[in-house]
Amino acid sequence: MFQVAKFDRNNEADSVCKELFKAKIQSSKKETKIKKGKISKKSPKKKNAFKKNDKIKDEIKNILNNNSGLVHQTKIKRKKKKPQVHQDKRVEPKMNTPIFATQNKQESNTHTGRVKKQKRKKKKRQQKEETTTDETNKKPLTPKQRKNKELNEKLLKTLQTPPETKKHQKSRDLSLRERMMQRLQAARFRYINEQIYSNDSKEAQKLFKDDPDAFTAYHEGYRQQVNKWPLNPLDEIIKNIQQLPKTFVVADFGCGDAKLAQSVVQKVHSFDLVAANNDVIPCDMAHVPLQPSSIDVAVFCLSLMGTNLHEYLLEANRVLKPGGILKIAEVESRFDDVQQFIEAVERFRFKNTFKDLSHDLFYFLDFKKESNIKNKKRLPTLSLNPCLYKKR
Repeated sequence: MFQVAKFDRNNEADSVCKELFKAKIQSSKKETKIKKGKISKKSPKKKNAFKKNDKIKDEIKNILNNNSGLVHQTKIKRKKKKPQVHQDKRVEPKMNTPIFATQNKQESNTHTGRVKKQKRKKKKRQQKEETTTDETNKKPLTPKQRKNKELNEKLLKTLQTPPETKKHQKSRDLSLRERMMQRLQAARFRYINEQIYSNDSKEAQKLFKDDPDAFTAYHEGYRQQVNKWPLNPLDEIIKNIQQLPKTFVVADFGCGDAKLAQSVVQKVHSFDLVAANNDVIPCDMAHVPLQPSSIDVAVFCLSLMGTNLHEYLLEANRVLKPGGILKIAEVESRFDDVQQFIEAVERFRFKNTFKDLSHDLFYFLDFKKESNIKNKKRLPTLSLNPCLYKKR
């Protein structure tokens, strides 16, 4: 049962290790099996066996070096062979599946499991954030909360919007006959407007004498257009005249309803082709019933109409005092070049003192009379683009 071994350090240690692990090395050799013409080797087990032998050798050498010259009685027992479990022939072995592949599969499975756990945690957090109400509004909102807020804001805006204005209600309540009448009035206004701009003041005066209703139709259409404008130029002129001395005398060429005379303290002479009320003097604006050099301010507010504009400026020069003010307000689209128009007006013995071109639709120009006109033949003929309203 027992053997007494004398160890000569290295050589005898090798022989002992060979006897102890002879069975394991033989079993590892037998593990190479041939099935269906293919060999499956289990190389990692061999490596592990040899590694274990090397470790035991090193341990025996250390013991021998520490206890040299002594004789020990050692029990040498052979380890029992483990019964080999034979695989069933029916089960086919895996074809050359290395250990690294199985490890990668295990790692991938663990990775996917971690990702799923993280997703579940995120969903739980989002559900908690949605249920909890942020009273302090310090926490960031989730995308669902943002969408809900935007929808609520839109609903509030729609609820807070004011009801329909009276104009929209009236337009809906109007009958078909009234709508047709409005369209006819607008068409008539456009026709009269074209006639005034394409002819001189004498022919325009005849037109209104022959058809008295044409003047009322024209002014009704004009009032509708004024309501659509962002700015009424007559209001700006009224503000300027209110700042002038009260003793000044004003002449309003093309006054319409004489609104300027009704809203200003100064004395105003209101002239137009037809008298809309008792304050208006009907006449041709190229020949006004006033004495020369008797007026301090002459106003042309959207009234430079017709083909004889130079006659209007001649009459304004005749009526104004030396140093008197000429005020012109016209639509922007009528000017091809404003500077050329200013230079042409200055040849009628006026000097430009003020120019406001900042407004979108209208230009405002002020001139000062320098002297009377002596040679009328040398004066230029003025012309502006006609102000035609489009069909809507």
